[in-house]
Amino acid sequence: MRQAIPIRYISPVFRPPSEAQSLILPVTNGCSWNKCTYCEMYTEPQKKFQVREEQETLDSIRRCGEQFPRQVQRVFLGDGDAMVLSTRRLMALLTAIKEHLPAVRRVSTYCLPRNVRNKSVAELKELRDAGLSLTYIGAESGDDEVLQRVNKGESFESTRDALDKLGAAGITRSVMLLNGLGGRGRSQQHAENSARLANMTQPEFLATLVVSFPQGEERFRQGFPTWEPLDQHGMFLEIEQLLQNLDLKRTVFRSDHASNWLALKGTLGAEKSRLLAEVRTAIEHPQSAKLRNEWERAL
Repeated sequence: MRQAIPIRYISPVFRPPSEAQSLILPVTNGCSWNKCTYCEMYTEPQKKFQVREEQETLDSIRRCGEQFPRQVQRVFLGDGDAMVLSTRRLMALLTAIKEHLPAVRRVSTYCLPRNVRNKSVAELKELRDAGLSLTYIGAESGDDEVLQRVNKGESFESTRDALDKLGAAGITRSVMLLNGLGGRGRSQQHAENSARLANMTQPEFLATLVVSFPQGEERFRQGFPTWEPLDQHGMFLEIEQLLQNLDLKRTVFRSDHASNWLALKGTLGAEKSRLLAEVRTAIEHPQSAKLRNEWERAL
């Protein structure tokens, strides 16, 4: 019989796809910014931002260690941005994980660039040495106009600064971009400036998702009334332009999230030519490309 996980969750709970086998450990509820008009993750009233009591989290770690002393090998700190916590609090949690869950080999979290601003590289190195090894950064775009239109609360420079600091500290960075976020009018600038951001920071992982609005576009269009969505063909052209402009040395590239019509996987720059050829096939001969059906993209 499966044991219940001794953690108080507030639904819905989100995590990156690659954290499917991780213990989800909420240290906050919701997202401290939560104003991005494209994001529907934390809009439910019960997901209003709040920092979880430190003792509750420490107790959860201890109880998980009692029940699953060797099974847990990965921990994901939720919800939207555990990095909003002070270095002291994060260190206390990481120390408890190391003590009570000794089999853990990776601790990861979502990370808003703004929440790296007040942490020095020395502090980030301290967190890395304590076990925080991977951060997921939703850059979404490298284009300042697009970022302003979607109320991201970040800029090219603020995102670049955060990525540089995390990289200097030795923390692995997984950067996410939103294909189609600039619409037809800003597609070229979105692709080119997003590539420029990646080139300047050289993240270890880079992924693209397709922008979508399961709950409707009204909230998004309030800040971006001129936005016109890209069709499938336009999405492929934008991905092609992004790849053409990328000059990465050893970055693992993924465009295999469920939202994507075309799944792409490779290492940049070694496999750039192959990836571009796959995208060009989807552009010129979509019937020959291995595209997802629309029902397979349901989110």
